[in-house]
Amino acid sequence: MKNFKHLIIAAIVAVFAVGQANAEFRFGIKAGLNVNKLHLTNLPNNISSDNQCGVTAGVMTEFTVPIVGIGFDLSLMYTHMNNEIQEGAAEGAVGKNFLEIPLNLKYKFKLPVVSSFLSPMVYTGPTMAVKLDKSTFKELSTKTVQMGWNVGVGLELLKHLQISGGYTFGINNVAKNIPVLGDNIGKIKVKNNYWTITAAYLF
Repeated sequence: MKNFKHLIIAAIVAVFAVGQANAEFRFGIKAGLNVNKLHLTNLPNNISSDNQCGVTAGVMTEFTVPIVGIGFDLSLMYTHMNNEIQEGAAEGAVGKNFLEIPLNLKYKFKLPVVSSFLSPMVYTGPTMAVKLDKSTFKELSTKTVQMGWNVGVGLELLKHLQISGGYTFGINNVAKNIPVLGDNIGKIKVKNNYWTITAAYLF
């Protein structure tokens, strides 16, 4: 995790150093859909989780060096995830509402002829999601902060509209407590992985 932080900090410093004179700052609104699944390791066989659909919406700011095409974006998002868990016929959620803060290093490809209205892009970076509600699944509670790593691709249209799709790998084990095991969770692991499709309009 420290290596990830050092990488992002170094990239941001490099972008500022290269593009201080020509830097372009923009801000806008962003919204989309997500499909997530809790990946459960070493939990009892009768406890499971399936793919669930949710929504995300918020604001975004972007810093780009136009000539180089590299930059980063930072977002503040309300994210609703249907973290449903089933135990036999019973089901519940281990937190559905989050305040999510993704920071992505981004590269836009400048294509001949079409770059004035279409630019493909790729991005990657860390995200932090802070849980805003409590678990309704009594057999498992999760941590307040979930960390992930984003990878994705997208298109910028007419220099304002960005359509992107990506995948977030859960980094930290979010399992906090399992009452039937007491404080001895042992090798139990719960990680939140999810797909996200978003549209952002930057002014």
